Amino acid sequence: MKISAKTEYACIAMLVLADQYAAGEPVRIREIAEAHGVPSRFLVQILLQLKGAGLVGSTRGACGGYRLLRSPEEISLGEVMAVIDGPVEPVGNVNVATPLTSVLHHTWQEASEARAARLAGVTLADLLEAAATQDEPMYYI
Repeated sequence: MKISAKTEYACIAMLVLADQYAAGEPVRIREIAEAHGVPSRFLVQILLQLKGAGLVGSTRGACGGYRLLRSPEEISLGEVMAVIDGPVEPVGNVNVATPLTSVLHHTWQEASEARAARLAGVTLADLLEAAATQDEPMYYI
């Protein structure tokens, strides 16, 4: 599965916003960019796209930034990815239908549907919970 940098950055930004959701305070673009190595100019475009889709809202001013418009439990990873990449397209039709090509395309279609279903079933809250259980890296001196 190939994930574009834009999609990865969108998912990172959404996870940061999900992590701060309970605080109710907006998160500045610069905070996300610096903490995760995301180019801030690129992040502005991504967040505007997510805002246009109704996933995030923004607040202007010195205390401004972005925040989720719905709870992390209500936003799936698949939804975020679909905003950035567009919906998962069905596998194209075969020019010359033979039993081999039909089986191949049917398998690709099943894999595409399974991927979409899996991503739709994972929420931002699920990912935050999984991240919280990750062991911290061990540094030896």
